[in-house]
Amino acid sequence: MNNYKYHQLIFLLLIVLLSGCATTTNYSKRGDVHEFIDRMNTKHHFDREELCTLFSKVKCEPKIIKTMDKPHEGKATPWCAYRAIFLTPEKIKQGVKFWQKHAETLAAVEQQYGVPAEIIVAIIGVETQYGKNKGSYRVIDALTNLAFDYPRRSKYFCGELEEYLLLTREQSLDPLEPVGSYAGAIGQPQFMPSSYRHYGIDFSGSHHADLCNNSADAIASVANYFKAHGWRTGEPIAMRANVYGDDYLKFATKKLKPSFSLEELSECGITPRDKVSPTMLATFMIFETDSAPQYWLGFHNFYVITRYNSSGYYAMAVHQLSQAILRERGEG
Repeated sequence: MNNYKYHQLIFLLLIVLLSGCATTTNYSKRGDVHEFIDRMNTKHHFDREELCTLFSKVKCEPKIIKTMDKPHEGKATPWCAYRAIFLTPEKIKQGVKFWQKHAETLAAVEQQYGVPAEIIVAIIGVETQYGKNKGSYRVIDALTNLAFDYPRRSKYFCGELEEYLLLTREQSLDPLEPVGSYAGAIGQPQFMPSSYRHYGIDFSGSHHADLCNNSADAIASVANYFKAHGWRTGEPIAMRANVYGDDYLKFATKKLKPSFSLEELSECGITPRDKVSPTMLATFMIFETDSAPQYWLGFHNFYVITRYNSSGYYAMAVHQLSQAILRERGEG
């Protein structure tokens, strides 16, 4: 073997070794993990040896970190492409079927929490295709990788890992079993562990909130989440707007929280297409399409949807999917 081929082989072996953490990393032997274990023991009385054993079984998954940096529906995705992911004829029909299957639960939950059934259905449709795609990563792997190998958001994911271990202890679950998203989100509504513990509802009376396998619990938990974040029953979510002149452009900020009165917007050339109180606060949004821009007003409930996912695109996709499902059911 000549020197060039030899050095090339060494280089390739180094790449393999550096990228092979899925089989070589043992989190239980890391100092930062031991500090976390000590905190869990002191704060929540977890057994140190049991946690060491648990973390020795956690897999290092480089793909998780890569996916976090390049999520599937990235910020650079144009609105038309983003919308096309979620508003397909099949997803709309599946939403109608999901509603039909759980009509009694949805009616009861809407009555109790004041959140429209179509919004709950749309959230579960956008998040997991109505429970069909809840993720394929072990939650313990996702949260551990992100807590200790993703410095940019290490503090947040350490907190979610803590919440996850508390959740599994409370529900007598094996921490190695639940699967979810690459970010550690769980179940039909894709709640992070902290949201699961704080907003999960046992609507079915099974003595614990099962967001993975129990649709009634998932439906009620979504409604509870929105109610806790200030959902206003009967108020609009979003509305198309007409514009004239050039002054309207200064209102096209990226702020999602409504901060302009409709009266103020109207004075600068932005008017709602439907009748609504001029004292209501709104945010003004422009969504680019293949033909011409669409102008929208987002109200308080639109902002509440962004508490689930802090994206105007996300909230608009949920809103439009909910309306499409309503129309398919003959109610829109």
